[in-house]
Amino acid sequence: MHEYGIAYDIVETARRAAVDHHARSISKVCVDVGEISMINPEQVEFLFKTIVEDEPLFAGVELVCTVIHPETRCECGYVGNEIYVCPKCGALPAIEKGKEIVVTNIEIEAGEE
Repeated sequence: MHEYGIAYDIVETARRAAVDHHARSISKVCVDVGEISMINPEQVEFLFKTIVEDEPLFAGVELVCTVIHPETRCECGYVGNEIYVCPKCGALPAIEKGKEIVVTNIEIEAGEE
């Protein structure tokens, strides 16, 4: 199940950011998940919650997954969302968006200095 690995990486990315900024807690983690990334966002959310369940740094954390629809571009000039065959020339278009899994924002509560 590769969703577990993705969820674990999201947790570790958030943890590193929190530690680097001397955070008391993490309140929100935002992730862009490409529609054709072969990842189920609901499973990632469930596994994320399971991984951080007993960790005080993540108490009350919210994971927000935003699905990114595919965007493609073809050498003939076509720009759109057809991922298999360019509707203008029949070639295979290049996928520019829609495959990514990216942590885009981490909201933390910073500690007093």
